[in-house]
Amino acid sequence: MFPSPNFSERRGGVRPDLVVIHYTAMASCAEARARLCDPTVEVSAHWLVSETGEAEALVDEAMRAWHAGAGQWRDVRDVNSRSIGIELANDGRSPFPEPQMAGLERLLAGIMARWGIGPAGVIGHSDMAPERKGDPGARFDWQRLAVQGLSVWPVAGAAEEAEFAPAARSFGYAVADDGLLLRAFRLRFRPHATGPLDRVDAGMAVDLARRFAVDGAGAGA
Repeated sequence: MFPSPNFSERRGGVRPDLVVIHYTAMASCAEARARLCDPTVEVSAHWLVSETGEAEALVDEAMRAWHAGAGQWRDVRDVNSRSIGIELANDGRSPFPEPQMAGLERLLAGIMARWGIGPAGVIGHSDMAPERKGDPGARFDWQRLAVQGLSVWPVAGAAEEAEFAPAARSFGYAVADDGLLLRAFRLRFRPHATGPLDRVDAGMAVDLARRFAVDGAGAGA
């Protein structure tokens, strides 16, 4: 029996082909667990990973946990039906401890193997809902995951600024506003960058689009 009642059937009988990573933005893992299992809140995730790396299953992976909310990645608007949600116990300001990252890596490897999800299908909440969400945030080490084949990372390069928006959208960002698009992209791939769009942003986006743009969500090797 899974402890959270906050789930439903995946609409249309689809299989998950995305993993969405969140932080809890709460003071403790216990507090987050209580909220994710509270039927009056109607919020959940499939997994909760504590600061010490323990991964607790809250919702059966075959079911539709209520973690993503409104947003879009590539052509997917009902992200909950197409994804597995992972909550990391983190207050939204602190670094992610080494044991927690190691626990996440073990969990991700299992999820991706079970469902055939490629590295490009592992995204942040801020990627699919940038107007509302900033998690897992600037402190999260996406490059570490990419080195292990658990997510993706762009090869550094340069391109014309005009190439940035089409490439970032081809990679997956479904954001109409160019300013918001740049902010979301930088939060994940250049969290310390400031100033206007530049050739480095464009080069990173072009590389990601070249290697990972596909028809449909969650694919990519």
